[in-house]
This record gives sequence, structure tokens and C-alpha cells, in this order.
Amino acid sequence: MTETFQLNRQQAQAYDDLFVPALFGQWAPQLVDCARVREGQSVLDVACGTGVVARAARDVVEAGRVVGVDLNPAMLEVALAARPDLEWVQGDAEDLPFADAEFDVALCQSALFFFAHPGRALSEMARVIVPGGVVALQTYAPLAEQPAYGPFVELVARHAGPEARDLLGTYWSQGDVHGLRALTSAAGLSLLELRSSLGVAVFPSAAAVADTELRATPIAEQITPENYSRIVADTEDLLGGYADESGAVRLPMRATFVAAFKR
Repeated sequence: MTETFQLNRQQAQAYDDLFVPALFGQWAPQLVDCARVREGQSVLDVACGTGVVARAARDVVEAGRVVGVDLNPAMLEVALAARPDLEWVQGDAEDLPFADAEFDVALCQSALFFFAHPGRALSEMARVIVPGGVVALQTYAPLAEQPAYGPFVELVARHAGPEARDLLGTYWSQGDVHGLRALTSAAGLSLLELRSSLGVAVFPSAAAVADTELRATPIAEQITPENYSRIVADTEDLLGGYADESGAVRLPMRATFVAAFKR
């Protein structure tokens, strides 16, 4: 995982408090479903963050084994505090600390774009699942296909500089369907399902969009209080049209899911 996304404990808690309910929670059950996870299976949640996918997998496998692995110890601290009944392991997605064929399923939500070598991470996921086992990924369609987040990223970059564009643009860098199919094939995996899902990122207000993106990412350490205030104000103008009568903002976001089985 890229060093720019090594969060501290406070940021990891903000991620769980803000990003998980606003964004990641909706994708976790869909990813588990796409992978055809079944009761009794052993499931690995790769780059698990604070464990939203692992929690969803536990609901399905019941007595089966669920393990979350992440490079960031702060994320694992939050995951363990929330669900001490699950296994949490520190490790690199590109060099997984598990034996060959140790799991039935490997899942990876919203993380492929963080890896320095995505192909290597896919090969590692394929290595640790049994023959016939499934690797399933969830990522996002390219930024050009994101009507709300595209303009928002440009807004932040105007205030925080081009590094902010590169940082926030990371999220959308692995959304090309042809590229995803090529990655899975190169890892020795055969396509099981490819699906697209239009979801929403829900926030209490347009200002909360900016606050969440800034506080729960390393950008928080790179901007001045003045720039923070300007970004919040401009975000209210930019995204106010997505607000409902209560002021809550629902931003459209397209996710892509790929499931492939080990040949």
C-alpha cells in the first residue's frame, strides 16, 4: 500500500465513523454476494481497513473463518476494537502472510488503487485461495464517470495544490473494466462475474463532504485552516444541488465489481 495512505489512529477512527457509513457500508454486502460467499467458508478480507467487508462476510459464513489483513496498524486497532471476535493480521497485500490455498475466498474492497503493484496483489490473492476459489474486487469507475466527485476533486486541487488532485484521484485509477479483466487473467483467474452498481455517498450536508474527505485522509495534514474553510465553503456551492429538503447530500457514485475463480 502506498505510504501516503498510512493513517494515524485518529484518522483511522474518522475513517470508520465517517467513510464507512457514508460510503463503504453499502458495497460490502454486494462484494460478498458477487463472490458467492457461502456458510462455512474461510474468507480473507485484503486491505481490510477497519473491517466492514470482514463483518459482512461473517454474517454469511457464520461458523466459517474470517480474517482481515491490512498494512496499517491504526486501521487494525479500530477493527479489533469494533469486532474482537474476528481475526486481524498486519500484512502487505503484495506479500500476504498466509500459506498457499489457505482460504476459499479473497475479497478486496476499495483498495486495489492503493497498491504500488496491483498485479502482484492479485497474484497473492490467487495464491492464498484454493483451486476453484474466488477472488472478488470492488473498485470505482473512472473519475470522468463520476458527476459529483470529478468537480469536487478539481475544487480541492485549486485550493490545496496538484498533490491533492493526485491523492484524491487515486480512488478512481483502477476503474477501467478492460484493465481489471487483464489483471485477473494475468493472476491465473477466470472471470466469474463483472457487475456495475450505481450507489450513493450520503452525507449530512455538502460541507460534511469536504470535512469527511479532508479529515479522513492525509490531506488534513497538508492544508492550512484558511484553505480548509475555503474548500468547505466552495463545496457547499458546488454540491448544494444534490441536497434534499433536510440538507442531506446524496452524491451518485458508480462502483465496479469483478469476481474471478482460480483455474
